[in-house]
Amino acid sequence: MIEKLLIICVFVGIIHMIETLAYSVRLAGLKTRKLVVALSLFNIIVIVSRTANMVQAPLTGKLGDAVQSKEDLPVLLHQLQTILLAASIGTIAGALLIPSFVSIFSRMILHLEVAGSVPKMMKNIASIHTLEKAKKHVKRPRWIMLSQLRIGGVPKRLLLLNLMATTIYTVGVLSTLYASTLEPTLSKSILMSSGLINGLAMITLAVFVDPQVAILTEKVMKGESTKQSMNKMVGTLVISRLCGTICAQILLVPAALYIAWICKLIP
Repeated sequence: MIEKLLIICVFVGIIHMIETLAYSVRLAGLKTRKLVVALSLFNIIVIVSRTANMVQAPLTGKLGDAVQSKEDLPVLLHQLQTILLAASIGTIAGALLIPSFVSIFSRMILHLEVAGSVPKMMKNIASIHTLEKAKKHVKRPRWIMLSQLRIGGVPKRLLLLNLMATTIYTVGVLSTLYASTLEPTLSKSILMSSGLINGLAMITLAVFVDPQVAILTEKVMKGESTKQSMNKMVGTLVISRLCGTICAQILLVPAALYIAWICKLIP
């Protein structure tokens, strides 16, 4: 069981690391002045996240299947809390990798433009010489970056919405799994509600968060705003995302109880 939990944690960490790096894709696009190419190329990396999610989902479900009685609930709760911790660690890892990611990803964008297709680009950059040159683009995070991350200039409403969406998305599936073990007779209806919960998080991101980030990106592209303002927004969004994964720890049990209560009300 420990090995299975470790595998789940690794996959969850990868998922949240990639989703954190997604904030910095626009920085690479601004750096190369090829924003559309950057967004398109990042979809290749997103495939890794989607694959990791497909693998870890049934493994996480197995943790719930192992609960045979109420005495097993504390063990399951500890496992779910460990998975949420992995989400926070993955977010921190993604934040630390942002400087290197922007530099390396910018080079990948330029390689794609020369190669003309992703397969050719992968063939070109797979050489030992190219990989050795990539070491030059690895950058250490500096404390000065944190000192520049003041909320001033970044809408507090945007940060709050991003925090809420991250919290819901992070805790949604795990809380429904825990709720299904609290109310075994309603397990099917509870598990089916996870799609609705995650849907709310996705709608929040798509309607309220992403458009504002896109508007600021366009302003920077047109010279109406500075790159520093974009760096600040990305940094504060990453911090709010990390806070969201921490809030998920606090809301795991209350959310499970609320979901179970709602499903009881459904006739």
